[in-house]
Amino acid sequence: MSRLRQLAAACLLLAGGPASAQSLTPMRGEVTSFSDVFAVRVFPSNPYPQRIRMEVRVYDQEFRPVEAQVSPAAFMLGSESSRPVTVVVPFDGAERRKVRICVESVPFPNQQTQIRAQICGRFLGQRL
Repeated sequence: MSRLRQLAAACLLLAGGPASAQSLTPMRGEVTSFSDVFAVRVFPSNPYPQRIRMEVRVYDQEFRPVEAQVSPAAFMLGSESSRPVTVVVPFDGAERRKVRICVESVPFPNQQTQIRAQICGRFLGQRL
């Protein structure tokens, strides 16, 4: 019975505050480019009271990894802050390319919770 009470207390503590989740802005976008690549600037944010480690990854529509330049690709983000990340995606010979830019929070090693959160935005690049 003691374990059940501890679990219930832990759930109440986790759910007791206002609901917040990491975010990414913008979540969608269309970019027109005159070159063989297109660039997107996204802003991951951390609503939590502690800093978290984040990684930015780029996938195609089926969530297969895309070779893209991400700057910075991995970083620490302070409590209740946001930062710009630039993503440059090649067209790979196509006239249009749809990608998903995802921000993943990376759990710290040796911590009690090992949850990896992911949020993705959808972007379309068109070449003229």
